[in-house]
This record gives sequence, structure tokens and C-alpha cells, in this order.
Amino acid sequence: MTGPDDLAADLETTPPEWPRVRTFRGDELLRVAMPVGGIGTGCISLGGRGQLMDWELLNRPAKGHDPQSFFAVRVEDPAPAEGSAAVHTRLLEGALLPGERQGAHGSAVPLAGMPRFRDAEFDAAYPLGQVTLTDPAVPVQAVLQVFNPLVPGDAEASGLPLLAYRVSLRNLTDRPLQVSVCGNLQHVIGAHAGPDGGYRIPPGNVFVPVTGAGYDGLVGHSTQLDETDEAWGTLAIALAGQSATSRRTNWAGLSWGDSLLDFWDDFSADGQVDDPIGKGARTPTASLVASGTLQPDSVWRARYLIGWHLPNRRGWLDDPADRAEPGRADVIVGNQYAGRFRDAADVISRAVTDLDQLESATVAAVRAVVDSDLPRPVADAVLSNVAVLKSPTCFRIAEGTFLGWEGCNLRTGSCHGSCTHVWNYQYAVEQLFGDLGWSMREVEFVHSLDDRGLMSFRAGLPLAEGTGWRIAAADGQMGALVRLHRTWRLTGDTDRLRELWPNARRALEFAWIDKGWDADRDGLMEGCQHNTMDVEYYGPSGVNQSWYLAALATCSELADAVGDHDFASRCRDLAERGARLTDDVLFASGYYAQDIRPPMTADNIAEGLRIRYQGENPAVGSDDLVDPDLQIGSGCTTDQLVGHTAAAMSGVVTGLSPANVSEALASIVRHNHRDGFTDQVNHLRTYATADERGMINCSFPRGDRPERPFPYCYEVWTGQEYSLAVGLAVEGELDAAAAVVADARDRHDGRSRNPFNETECGNHYVRSMASFGLLHAWSGAVVDATSDRLTVAARPGKWPIIVGERVGQVVVEGEPQATSVRYEPILGPAFGTVEIRP
Repeated sequence: MTGPDDLAADLETTPPEWPRVRTFRGDELLRVAMPVGGIGTGCISLGGRGQLMDWELLNRPAKGHDPQSFFAVRVEDPAPAEGSAAVHTRLLEGALLPGERQGAHGSAVPLAGMPRFRDAEFDAAYPLGQVTLTDPAVPVQAVLQVFNPLVPGDAEASGLPLLAYRVSLRNLTDRPLQVSVCGNLQHVIGAHAGPDGGYRIPPGNVFVPVTGAGYDGLVGHSTQLDETDEAWGTLAIALAGQSATSRRTNWAGLSWGDSLLDFWDDFSADGQVDDPIGKGARTPTASLVASGTLQPDSVWRARYLIGWHLPNRRGWLDDPADRAEPGRADVIVGNQYAGRFRDAADVISRAVTDLDQLESATVAAVRAVVDSDLPRPVADAVLSNVAVLKSPTCFRIAEGTFLGWEGCNLRTGSCHGSCTHVWNYQYAVEQLFGDLGWSMREVEFVHSLDDRGLMSFRAGLPLAEGTGWRIAAADGQMGALVRLHRTWRLTGDTDRLRELWPNARRALEFAWIDKGWDADRDGLMEGCQHNTMDVEYYGPSGVNQSWYLAALATCSELADAVGDHDFASRCRDLAERGARLTDDVLFASGYYAQDIRPPMTADNIAEGLRIRYQGENPAVGSDDLVDPDLQIGSGCTTDQLVGHTAAAMSGVVTGLSPANVSEALASIVRHNHRDGFTDQVNHLRTYATADERGMINCSFPRGDRPERPFPYCYEVWTGQEYSLAVGLAVEGELDAAAAVVADARDRHDGRSRNPFNETECGNHYVRSMASFGLLHAWSGAVVDATSDRLTVAARPGKWPIIVGERVGQVVVEGEPQATSVRYEPILGPAFGTVEIRP
């Protein structure tokens, strides 16, 4: 018999070969949960042991919704070795980990008592998840490959509501084996969380067989659920490319867990299933079997698809216990994906034809990152946080508009409205899917902008109510202008820019209104500035100046592009004056701090700049306008150059002193990095602790911390860390950038935290997608689709390039000074010009 270790190399060369950037073993598997689903469709997560978990399909987050849906395998050995069993039936999962065994009624893991493989390893390169299962007692090795397509530039292909699951069984003996795999899907349509957190599924759900070209399966619908319910829809499971050898449309309706026992006995007996005699279970489970003969030292495969179709998304839904958010939660805004398909069976019918091609494109895009010279933790960070796009954080309403929460609570979204000041930090959307980037710009500059130019930093739903949140965020509004420039540069769509430009100009001019952010138009934001720290800053600060200068510099280019040359000149002049003042006024002790300028009275603050709640609720920011608290003061913030960096990523110069920028980045690393947190005070949320390493959001190296500094100063946010790392990489400080990234990814090691879920104010937090900026920052790549040009820094290596449908690698050669460059396309066209910047 050949051992599992001897077959590892052979398995890696067996098609389809998937890249891997990180492997999890042992207790590293405990927190692994990789979201698998289309952009805007909801998802099912693949757990570290191979289990399917967190079924978040029903138009809202649902962490912990783990129905009895699973895959099982039966292996029959006609001539087992002496003392060995002839039949082995196992869940296609690894054994429970020590952290999963305790509970008030025993382990809370679904199907905890069923046989499993002894050992599991999880290989990841998002969105590709592979789990290898081995057991000395079982004569096969199982490899699970689970994914949903991620094809840059194709949001439709990347927005399929399905999970693709391939199991490959390798025979470890010298004898033929009889093998069967059974996929079991519990009918969760209509499920709603109860007060105890458990899910209740209404009666009336049924499965019926469905077969078409290239697939064979079962589709589930409801016969009783109200068709306007948010959890109404259809669910399907099918075999792709082969016929089922047997199936069940339901399990037996038995008590004391005997429905599961009845299924297990039936499947174990001969590797097939039959519909039970008598009453079926109130909540049906579909079972679908594929069987075959597995020859010695060979591989047998089965591919399953799970598809879903739930059209009734509503507005910004919040938990009734939470403070109500603006927006019409009673109005169905729908799902874009639902309009593309009739039901879940149609999802599978239409996806199965193209799935191999979509898998190949996905693998090619991932390989462009993994098979480059990016440090492994950097490649891991770039890929893994794209999971946010596949999580319930993001969605597309019926007419196609792309929107998102900041993150997700357990049962609801967290912080509604495509929040501008959080979405500013991410780089993934515009770079991967330009059409979705333009969709966000339309929300910001059309639906969320009022006649004054105030941009509601939280968009309303329906979109006609987009200005219902009557507050502008200074960093959010300026950052939206920077992202408009980035979207234009990456897509080259000047026509769409022209359509939005009048509103974009009005959004910038809003900074100059009376009692506004920069009412005296000197280039410094002195006014009341609500911002991503959920308070108002009074007086100019490094971070908000960074966004403002970036907005002025990028708007000068946008104005020139649409022929508004006088305004372009005004922007350039103001950016130059603002940059000089920022360096003169704010740069001290090696970094950009804040010059606090109290407004003294509320009459000195323009309408729409300050959040105050009604009744007894206080302001979220300072109540004292004479000596305001909750400020930065002399603090050294980790994101003080975030806007400057975002502009630099598009080749735009803000005018800040290069020497000061370089020194400020070094100061952040020196002052804000922590080798451990046992001595670090943090009075709010904890994202790093004990002996972990990371960057706090702010330090106070001058020793004069405000008595009440801004709220999150001592927290550790990966979105801030990655923004710093991108800035360091742009400046060529690659070793320092790599160390920052490695610390963040080390904290998300699978033991303590999920490597596919970097939290902040909720799960799958948008700011973590700042890590996608590392993809181009490492080579200093700047893409200008308006001139079909790619420029890179003189850094020898093979570097990934992903811009919409263009996926490839740029190869920079020459030592010690890079002298040659070429672009090697993998997907999509080449560039007209590729060159090294002087």
C-alpha cells in the first residue's frame, strides 16, 4: 500500500491543479471559515476541517447558521488486509478539534458524533480552498476543492449564487475499491433566527428531482411561505457532468436523532440511498449519490454544485433591538443576481456549461499573485481579504447598483450605507471590477449628493432616499473624489467621468462653504470634520489633510480631462498652498499631527457637518466646543498619509514634502508598532492582545495625550496597518512594509482568528481590503487606461498586475539598477506602453 505522504507530489500535478499561498494544520484549522459565494449573493463558508458552515444565503448575515448539510463517503474494500474493515463510511471532514468538544450538552458542532477522517489540512489561495483528508484506517485519500469563480473584470461571472464542490478520492491500495459520495442538503428556505439564536424553518418545504444538460440533482422550494418573505426562494444541489446513482427527496420523519441514523444505515449498507418508507421529516433533506469503481493508484472524482436564488432583499435591515437606521426596511430592493436566473435550478443549469472555463480563469488570476515575487504574507493578504466581496457585507440591488455595509454583525449588517469614510480605504473594487467601482461613484455623486454638494456619507435605500443621512464626512467626501479619479484612471472611461463631473466639482466646492471645512480656502481644513473615527475633528490634521490634498490634486487632473481648465488651475493652486501649510503647521517631531482649532459655538459650524442625536442622546463627538475632547492633538496616527498614498497609487503628487513623508512613515513604524500588548492600554475593542504584534491606531510620543483622545486610538485595525504598508511600499520601504503585513496575517492564523475575516466594526470588514493595494504598491505599478500605459518602479522582480480583465505579470530585470521591463499577459490584452519610471 502506498502511503499518503508518497502521493502528495502526485496529487499536486493532477488536474485541476490549484495554487496555494498558505496551509493550515492541526489547531490552525479551528477558526478557518472561507466564504464561498458570488459577489452580492450571500455565501456558505468552507471550514478548516472541510465542513460547510455559516449558511448566509437568506439576505442577511447568519454566522453560526449550520444546518445538517454535509458530504459523506463510503469505501468498500473487497479484500481488506487482515484485521481491517471492509466498509468505511465517513463524513468528508476532519476530526473535531479540541476547541470544538466542550458544550452544555456535549459538542455543539453539527453531526459531532459521526465518523470523520482523522487528519485534515487546508490549503488556501482565495477564492480557492482545498482540504486534504487522510486516515490510517481508510484506504483512500480525499481532496476537497471548493470555490466560487473570481474572474477579474467580469462581475457577472464572479457573481454566481453557487458553491462548487469537487471531491477527489485516491486509491491507496493495490486493489479496486467501490466508492460512493453522498451530498446532503437540508432545505433552509424560509429559515429565520429565533430569540435563542437558533433557526426555525417553516413547514411546506419540498425537494423535487431536476435534470438537464450536464447536471442531475434536486431543487427545493416552499409550498407555504409568503412569496414576499426575505427568506423565500429556492435551493438546489446537483452533480455536474455525471448522473446520480441514487437520491432521496427527504429523510425519514423520526424522533431522537433517528432520521440521521436511518440515513447513515441506508448509505452505509450499499453506498446508495432510497426514499424512506412512511412519513418524511418536517424539514426535508435532499441526498444525492455518485458511485464508481476506483482502480489502484488512481483518482475518482465527483463534482457537486449547490445553488440558491432568494430575490427578496430589503433595505438597510437592522436588528429591532438596535437604533433604527434611515432607509425603508419594509421595501424590497431585490438582488441583481436573482434577475439573471429563474430559480436555483436555472443557476446550476446555466453555470455548469461555463464552470470549467471560469475555474481556469480564476486559477490563472490567483496564480498571477501566488507565482510572483511578492512575499508570501503579502500575497496572502492581497487574496484573502477579497473574501469581503463574497461575504454578506456586499450586495447588488435588483437594478444592479453595488452597495455594502461596513461589515456584518451576527444577524444584521453593521453600519449601513456604503459608508464613504470606510470604503475609502479599500483598493479591491475599482481594481478588480471597474463597473462596480463606477456603480459606487454613481451612488456617491448622484444619489447621495444634495444641491449644496453635501454627500451623505451613508447612502439610503431605496436610492431615491440616498440623502436621508444628513451628515457629510470630511474624509469620506474627499476620499470619494480620489476614488473617482482612481476609477477613471483604471477604466479609461472619460465619458462616464464627464457625466459625473459637475456633481464631483460641487462635492469639492462644498469644502469651501461658509463655516465649512476650508471656508477661507487656504488649503487647510480648519472646520468641523466628521470622520472615520466617528467623531468630529476641529482644526487641520495629518489624516484629513492627506485626503483633502489628494482630492485637490486628483480633481485638477479630472477637471483638465473634461476641459474645465480654469477649475483645474484653482485646484492646483490650492493644493500647492495647502501642502506648504500642512508641512509648515502640522509636521513636527517627525510626523503630521493635529492643530486643534475650537469652533467655540455651534453657530460657527455649517449645517450637516456635525452629528447630534435627538432627546437625551449626546453628540457622538465632543459636547465641549471651547475645549473639544476626542481629538488627535499631538498624536501620531497610523493613517496620517492614507490619502497621500491613495493619490500616489494613481501617479498623482499631493505636494507634501517627500522628505517629510518619508520621515513620517518611519515615525509611525517607530512609535505605533507593538511587539506585544501586555503593557498596552486599550479601553475599547480588542483586535490584538498578549504576545501578538501590530500597529496601534495612534501613539502620543510627545507625552501630551489629550485626557480624552479620539475613541479608537489604541485599537489595532488591519485596514490601518495595510494602508501604512501600502504607503511604505510605494516609498520603496519593502522590508518595513512586509513586517507590518506579516504581523497582521500572523494574528489571523486560524487558531485565534479566521484568516478570511479581519474584523473591525463587524465581520468581513471593508477596510481590510486596503490589503489589495499591496498588489501594485510592491512594484510601484501605476496603470493609466486613458493612455494604455503601465509604469513601474525600478525594482527587479516578477510582479502581479490585475486591472479589470487585464491579468498578468510585469518582469523588471537588471542588477543593481533595473534596466528592462516587459509585461506578460495571462488574461486579457497587453498594454500599449510599459516602462520604468525615472
